[in-house]
Amino acid sequence: MKAGGTPAPARARSVQCTAGGSVFLLTIVAAGATATASRDACASGFALKEQSVTAQGNAFAGATAGAEDASYLFFNPAAMTRIEGSQAANAATFVRPVARFDAKDASTAAGTPIQGGNGGGNGAESAVLPALYAVVDLSETVRFVDGLRIGLGINAPFGLETDYKNGWIGRYHALQSKLKTVNVNPAIAFKVLERLSVGVGLQAQYATAELSNAIDFGSIATVIPALQPIAQPTQQDGRGRIEGDAWAFGFTAGLLYEPWQGTRFGVGYRSAIKHNLKGDARFRLDPTVGPAIAAGSGAFAPTGARAKLNLPEMVSFGAHHDIDEQWSVMGEAAWTRWSRFDELRIRFGNPAQPDSVTDEEWHDTWFFAVGATYRPTKSWAIRLGTAYDQSPVPNSKRTPRIPDNDRVWLSFGGTYQPTATVAFTLGYAHLFMLDSSIKLSANDPGNRARGNLSGDYESHIDLFGAQIQIAF
Repeated sequence: MKAGGTPAPARARSVQCTAGGSVFLLTIVAAGATATASRDACASGFALKEQSVTAQGNAFAGATAGAEDASYLFFNPAAMTRIEGSQAANAATFVRPVARFDAKDASTAAGTPIQGGNGGGNGAESAVLPALYAVVDLSETVRFVDGLRIGLGINAPFGLETDYKNGWIGRYHALQSKLKTVNVNPAIAFKVLERLSVGVGLQAQYATAELSNAIDFGSIATVIPALQPIAQPTQQDGRGRIEGDAWAFGFTAGLLYEPWQGTRFGVGYRSAIKHNLKGDARFRLDPTVGPAIAAGSGAFAPTGARAKLNLPEMVSFGAHHDIDEQWSVMGEAAWTRWSRFDELRIRFGNPAQPDSVTDEEWHDTWFFAVGATYRPTKSWAIRLGTAYDQSPVPNSKRTPRIPDNDRVWLSFGGTYQPTATVAFTLGYAHLFMLDSSIKLSANDPGNRARGNLSGDYESHIDLFGAQIQIAF
């Protein structure tokens, strides 16, 4: 939920009400998966790439064609046909984001300075991102289908969390933003030709969102004649919070082609998923002017709220080439259709809070990566990779909810396989974030009650991953 201004450039629900001619906006972001920072979701926007520690070692280069273990079914379900026998993989990635805000200016629409800190030093929240995969080989049981495999992935492909201190300078734009998703992905794959495999899968996805921000009842009261004598802008704060959840469904598909031994090309597709979030909006009024504003406008009362959360489709292209028994090189290009997020429309159960429509204007993005793997022995594999990841957020739409920007990945990792049935993988990645600026104006549509806010973000992310694969 966002109070008094332009909604965050993420999936959002917002409450809009009129009090004495002043428009007040509350917006709740509905973005994606487990708790990582909104700016510092580990792929651009609020997507999460950290679904395989093995692939992370190569900065996800060649993830669509790699097919090294069961975790690669996230990127391409056809990859399952290259797994010998049956296998399970359990991955966990510790995400340590840093997002430090340096405030330049903050004031109400009337010019009253807004006092407060920079949000507590780091507005980003650390989290552990888990993922679980299993692949079962049915080729011996169902002999009339070549290379038949079935698999299951459970993960979190979208998500964000930011948490600012209550009294920070941008409190009317954001306090807490949280969105989590859990994605259950059963899949099947088989060979249509000796060197060509196909795979398809279902996505059953649960999303839950929570967002809060401060409400400047003092500034709202200044436009109501009866309350003007006791109005104190920035000193009579309330709070708004919205929560919601939904189930939705999509699918995955992929092709894996090996024109000659040691060289593979893959194409992966993850469909768009359209959530219809349903939840509740609740408000905490300041004791001086808040009750009168609520009584006079009919707003700021508990109410139901609905919003559409359209998560984008993704298309990825990967290549993997074994130079010899020790060295492999790989590359990846992935396209995400973030332009689906061009308009936000919110509907509320309270008739005093009309629909809110906001232009977001996110654009489609590309992710590019290259990597290499070195195998000094049959038991060891060492991986390196680098990537460039575009942000979908236009400069004019950047807010404390998602002050996203382009990033560069630098990754490395390794796998140790002590036996034929067990392998352990570790990985580390550092994401260099380009500095970003926020310049929000009270003159922007819907931003009058939030006021002006400008400042700069300095951010980076560290990822520490561990994974175990067990063959059975």
